Amino acid sequence: MNILLQCTIPYTEDDWHVGRFALLAQELRKVGDVVARNLEPDGKGDDKVLPGLSRARFDEVWLLGVDGGTALSARDIAGVNAFQREGGGLLTTRDHQDMGKWLRQVERVGKAHFFHAKEYCEPDPDRLFPDDLETKTISFPNYHSGRNGDLQRIEALDPLHPLLQRPGGGRLERFPAHPHEGAVRAPGDEPGARAVARGRSISGRDFDLIVAFEARGPHPGRAIAESSFHHFADYNWDVSRGAPSFVSEAPGDGLKREPGALEDIRAYVRNAATWLSPAR
Repeated sequence: MNILLQCTIPYTEDDWHVGRFALLAQELRKVGDVVARNLEPDGKGDDKVLPGLSRARFDEVWLLGVDGGTALSARDIAGVNAFQREGGGLLTTRDHQDMGKWLRQVERVGKAHFFHAKEYCEPDPDRLFPDDLETKTISFPNYHSGRNGDLQRIEALDPLHPLLQRPGGGRLERFPAHPHEGAVRAPGDEPGARAVARGRSISGRDFDLIVAFEARGPHPGRAIAESSFHHFADYNWDVSRGAPSFVSEAPGDGLKREPGALEDIRAYVRNAATWLSPAR
């Protein structure tokens, strides 16, 4: 399979550029060929690749919404939507507050992402306040699943989805943690979508981690909505690899003490690549 791993900012050394997802790219290369790139806008603000996305070149796209909320142009988003209508697989992820807010313009899977902006808030008013109370500059949604470098216990929802199956049997149980994850949930008007994994914040609130979309109607490919790109970042798999200087929270040492726990997120990455592939 051919996979595009796409960050949504131009290369900036002190930011979440695609080089900070090298371990993810390495894992994806176990199951396919990977093109890993940052956004490269031209003079009109359109990326050099996204407007022309085609199944002739890629089977699936992993979109990492690491931007402040307005990264992709209208032509970029149209290219992503056309790719879905051609049957390409699509994984979308972002993080807290309004990061990756342009995802709401992506057909089908975009409706699974909820943000701070009033028109895109979670429908439950009891969730419209910060969960992470440590970093005062970050507002809701910001579910605190643990420190960067630590682990969170996840619940694989029944019926068990192929995304959460452990090789050899059983369920995946642990993901990398993050102090302020975003919000996803299955859209009520998408019968082919359901939450397949849930987490619990340190304040005791449940929140959805992964929403999976089956092929349906005008979108003959599968799709995934993820609550946080930090599930995949090098820093969250191995804090010794470092993070941008604006990351102020002290890291944890959970994965340093239990490096074998990374096998769950690695298995999930391989499961997702296989499940999303049109040639599955």
